[in-house]
Amino acid sequence: MLADKTTTHAITLTPAAAQAVRSLMEEKNLESYALRVFVSGGGCSGLQYGLALEDKIRDLDLSEEFDGVKVVVDEISIDYLRGATIDYVDDVTGSGFKIENPNPVTSCGCGCSSESENELDGSSGCGCSCCG
Repeated sequence: MLADKTTTHAITLTPAAAQAVRSLMEEKNLESYALRVFVSGGGCSGLQYGLALEDKIRDLDLSEEFDGVKVVVDEISIDYLRGATIDYVDDVTGSGFKIENPNPVTSCGCGCSSESENELDGSSGCGCSCCG
């Protein structure tokens, strides 16, 4: 499914993900909102991904549009997300957004936490709430 995507230099949002976001925004009547993609500290591998529907776009946010969905990333998170692909998966194991990130050196088995090369500290093991 990831082969069917729209590509930019910063991040990628697949058509399936764009459709899922549009459906959520229509369902919740959020006309002028954007999909915010970010990383935050936490998880078992150092960083965890986050997605939110938001109407506050900051001056320093990177903003791109994919199939009618505005995607924003803050100036710190883009360093960790550059080249990432956001997809929406709906199969027998469940449905939800999935982020494929080419940047982490290690990642958690659940896929919601990662550690980049400049954060690698040699710790191991999974203790996050996603898969633990």
